[in-house]
Amino acid sequence: MTTVLYPGSFDPVHNGHIEIIEVAAGLFDDVVVAALRNPQKGEPMFDVDERTKMLEESTSHLPNVRIVGFSKLVVEVAQEVGADFIIKGLRAVSDFESEMHQAHMNLAISGVHSVFIPSATEHSFVASKLIREIARFGGDVTSMVPTPVTQRLAERFGR
Repeated sequence: MTTVLYPGSFDPVHNGHIEIIEVAAGLFDDVVVAALRNPQKGEPMFDVDERTKMLEESTSHLPNVRIVGFSKLVVEVAQEVGADFIIKGLRAVSDFESEMHQAHMNLAISGVHSVFIPSATEHSFVASKLIREIARFGGDVTSMVPTPVTQRLAERFGR
């Protein structure tokens, strides 16, 4: 059985993330999606518990996907869940450089290889940062996020 780890902040999860999770679920036996608190990205809109709940609701149609939250090194989580690989999504060529750097570092620290999955063109522009900004100013993001996220954004901003 092959286990993969898909780490990210998922603040909030969007359809590009869901696409990567669905592809991974079709390729691997066990997909562990890990929502993390990334201090480099500033204060999150949703706490880790809220993000893991949205991920669980958004991936409930995938029986080989499980969700965890964490606040430690990705490689430590990979070791804890027995991951054979770390999955990283790529939206554009610009993502490749930073993701490749992280992949090399993770390999050096843990011996776990990374696998890159490119997103489809229709999701290549979607980013959580932009979703947060659009939603904060009352814009419609329903076509870019799963229903559980739409609901939470409406609750958060009183719409």
